[in-house]
Amino acid sequence: MAKNAVLKGGEFIVKSVDIADIFIPEEFDEQTRMIEESCKDFLEKEIFPNLDRIDKQEDGLMASLLKSAGDIGLLGLSVPEEYGGFEQDFLSIIKANESLGSGYSYSVAIMAHTGIGTLPILYYGNEEQKAKYIPKLTSGELMAAYCLTEPGAGSDANSGRTKAVLSEDGKHYILNGQKMWITNGGFADVQTVFAKIDNDRVLSAFIVERDWEGVSMNPEEKKMGIKGSSTRQIFYNDVKVPVENLLGKRGEGFRIALNILHLGRIKLAATVIGGAKRAILHSVNYANERRQFGKAIAEFGAIKHKLAQQVVRTFATESAVYRASKDIQDNIIRMKSEGIELGRANIEGVADYAIECALLKVYGSEALDFVVDEAVQIYGGMGFSSETPVDRAYRDSRINRIFEGTNEINRLLAVDSLLKKGMKNEFDLFGTARAACENPVAENIEGLTYYESKLAAIRNMKKAVLMLIPGISEAFGRKMAEEEEVMMNLSDMLMQVYALEATVLRVQKKEKMEGVEAVLIYRDIADVLAHEASHLIMKAGTDALLAFADENKLDQAIQSVRELCKVPNVNIKESRRRIADTLIEANRYCF
Repeated sequence: MAKNAVLKGGEFIVKSVDIADIFIPEEFDEQTRMIEESCKDFLEKEIFPNLDRIDKQEDGLMASLLKSAGDIGLLGLSVPEEYGGFEQDFLSIIKANESLGSGYSYSVAIMAHTGIGTLPILYYGNEEQKAKYIPKLTSGELMAAYCLTEPGAGSDANSGRTKAVLSEDGKHYILNGQKMWITNGGFADVQTVFAKIDNDRVLSAFIVERDWEGVSMNPEEKKMGIKGSSTRQIFYNDVKVPVENLLGKRGEGFRIALNILHLGRIKLAATVIGGAKRAILHSVNYANERRQFGKAIAEFGAIKHKLAQQVVRTFATESAVYRASKDIQDNIIRMKSEGIELGRANIEGVADYAIECALLKVYGSEALDFVVDEAVQIYGGMGFSSETPVDRAYRDSRINRIFEGTNEINRLLAVDSLLKKGMKNEFDLFGTARAACENPVAENIEGLTYYESKLAAIRNMKKAVLMLIPGISEAFGRKMAEEEEVMMNLSDMLMQVYALEATVLRVQKKEKMEGVEAVLIYRDIADVLAHEASHLIMKAGTDALLAFADENKLDQAIQSVRELCKVPNVNIKESRRRIADTLIEANRYCF
């Protein structure tokens, strides 16, 4: 049995963790590597040769490609064997998400089907519902969609107007309403639909079949990117939903929606890693092939800077995602060992780490946006041509900052959840914050070993976050949630700290496994990331202070943040060049 997760969700900001207590991607076992290879082989054989056909939404193509994935088991990685699946552990599922993440529109379709489409029924359905739908969703005989968003009810999902009224004979709910931005909407046979019963304040959830009378839809939406992903509005006009198709309990729909979104966020953070690695592949291939002024553009310092930055952002995202995923997996295993059933263990095991899920969704989606933007720039004029692969990568990336809750909502959610955990005394957030505020002195980072200095700097950065909390609470009180700019400053500081700590610990653990010489290039990655994170944290902290601090104490507070954000001085230009040279020599992402 796995031990308990070392840190609770969000607790990273008040505690440190040892390398023995984190997971790094280099530790994946052979079985997970086989799943990874199966996903990559599937993309190479079935998806990449058909990208143009997929983007044109050739009739029946996407559904048939999803069925092909079902034929080799890729739709059933989260599903127990009794329903036809393979029930892999959480880390393996996240690795599969990463591996399929380079599939452009196809990755959107398969993630929607296996995630928000299938899991509400698997985790919240009763035995009859699961027996009826899950085996066919696992094989690909049926396709799934998740119908939450409505016109006028985007981020405020609970304000939706779709209604369900119990029929006079008590056998059906009569469903009326409209849903929009429904992924897989054009071909999904099974829909999880959220609606309010009678005059309920909160949502309930229903399993609706596409072929039922009263279900109709608009034509496909015309989108900026992910053009191959079916996206439609769906209408429900007096649809008779059998009472046995109520999913979960009455009024539980909003909780179902939120909990499934927590899971979707960490999965999206993994998916973008795959997209980033493929964009880097195209970037370095082109940089090695394209010649200007008598040499390959990969030899120019400006291009090396871009290539190195792409690697650093991707490596950091990967380090953070798998750190969080292992904590989630340990939490799920612990709950199962205590007799908690599959659905609740998985849902609550992830929900405990809602803060990390939200932060990593933001960090990862913004990292991918950076990577694909730089890919277009490396291609130069050719990058603006739809004939190059980076055109599709650039357009398809943009949706990730909106999917699974906008990045703004997720930033606010992360800080709000952290403060609520503190108020519930799940860990000593406010006591540690008060101590930091009363004594904002930085630990000395000089004269220490490489990792000692890095980890001391990270502890200082955590202190920079914590010292702001008492002042913000005092200045704004109960209206703190309305100070969204300040809340987002805190969120940006949190995600930079988490990603940096995950990256440094990964490099340290990798060095212990492989030796110093093998990880010198990874120290370069950690150095560049620490340099950038320190500046970002310092800016966000200063912005927050300027919004609330007493003028008489402002200068000293800003100076304290600056001192807390110091990192050892390193020649970052040379670090970037070594990272880029390693990438250029391999001509692929090799980290």
